[in-house]
Amino acid sequence: MLIDTHCHLDAVEFDSDRDEVHAGAVAAGVEMIVVPAIEVREFAKTRDAVARHAGCFAAYGIHPLYVMQADDGDPAILRQWLERERPVAVGEIGIDLYVSDIDPQRQEFFFVEQLKLAREFDLPVLLHVRRAVDPILKLLRRFRVRGGIAHAFNGSRQQAVEFIKLGFALGFGGAMTFSGSTRIRTLAAELPLESIVLETDAPDIPPAWLDGGRNEPAQLPAIAAALAELRAMPIDQVATITSANAFRVLPGLCPHNFCG
Repeated sequence: MLIDTHCHLDAVEFDSDRDEVHAGAVAAGVEMIVVPAIEVREFAKTRDAVARHAGCFAAYGIHPLYVMQADDGDPAILRQWLERERPVAVGEIGIDLYVSDIDPQRQEFFFVEQLKLAREFDLPVLLHVRRAVDPILKLLRRFRVRGGIAHAFNGSRQQAVEFIKLGFALGFGGAMTFSGSTRIRTLAAELPLESIVLETDAPDIPPAWLDGGRNEPAQLPAIAAALAELRAMPIDQVATITSANAFRVLPGLCPHNFCG
């Protein structure tokens, strides 16, 4: 089986054909899709999207790129959603230091508050770590959670090892399909496969063959094939191991399918 551990199926880009996009993913062999929210006012849309589509599971969180439009009371609202909905993770949360016009201190405030909630509810987290791996690792050591996924990982080998030590898997997707992404491709080829999960981040981070077009969860089998090629191993083995990894770091998926 294949699990897309990070897909924004609730995004506005899919408003006109969400049912068809989901059906295409199922037809391609994607049996589970994790849909992370990005802001409180979109939580209901995330919930409705996963409720409508079999094999989809929600995570709720406040994305670092949305903290400037968030209210200080939003973590309290998130707490209510976590208590009521029991999602598979808190996410998408983190810090993004690539974008210069979003207050890093405000990002850290929301990140820390959400780590506290993840710890309170014993939930894994889905991390946004763009240009912020070291600050995030520092806070994860201070506010310990049960692990989760470092989404769209693009750090160093040493940083990868530190995430693994803290109970995290590393998300690989479209970026590793570009021949010029040498660091990501090397990590994908050489890190322990037991530390890797697959993702699309659809509609974002399209693989090389889409030439910048809209990404979809139906692309996951081809992304898995790219990983299998990098590792010189059968795609079935890649699918089996990465799915087992997803079950391990997102145990809320397990009641819905066999976890060996």
